[in-house]
Amino acid sequence: MTLRPALTPQLADTRAMAILRSADATGLPAVARALAAGGVTCLEVTLTTAGALDALARIREELGSAVAVGAGTVLTRADLRDAVAAGAQFLVAPNVEPDVIRASADLGVPFYPGAWTPTEVAAAWRAGAAAVKLFPACTGGPAHLRQLRAPLPEIPLVAVGGVGLAEAADYLAAGACAVGVGNPLLRGADRTPGDPAALDALTGRARALLETVRPAPRAGKGDL
Repeated sequence: MTLRPALTPQLADTRAMAILRSADATGLPAVARALAAGGVTCLEVTLTTAGALDALARIREELGSAVAVGAGTVLTRADLRDAVAAGAQFLVAPNVEPDVIRASADLGVPFYPGAWTPTEVAAAWRAGAAAVKLFPACTGGPAHLRQLRAPLPEIPLVAVGGVGLAEAADYLAAGACAVGVGNPLLRGADRTPGDPAALDALTGRARALLETVRPAPRAGKGDL
């Protein structure tokens, strides 16, 4: 029987995943450092980026255990093997491939497969997903996520795809456990890794994202 891995701790704590997708991985280590400086500690490096696995391994080595680094666009068992060998701590996909999800769960590696319909969401969960990536989230917006959550409240959903800093809070209010943000967060910082101003601005956006997704403090007895 497949045991479901727990949600990546950094994702559970911050409720935000940064998606590092670029033409090539040259600038990604600098981007990762800037994001971590802003408090975003769950980073997905997509396999569609040239040199992704080497960058993933370097980022893990540089940033240490405080930052979780995973691989995105993991479509096959071969992708899974290569990503885990490079040090990926979690895996993400745009689709539901039950065999790959089960293989990841058997290794104890959290997998976040992409789904959009109730049937896909339920299939991903049955296969052992740690949470299901609602993708592309912007197609139906927060209202679609809320409708999925109503009959499937036990399945945690991560909203990804067209989610910007301004929309993140709406998805969380609709019931998402976290959001994944790519281009609206990076804004080309991966293409100018030697520009301190661009990296400082990225750190500022990372802080702004965390302010947006931070849970509201619970009222204590003295606040009642």
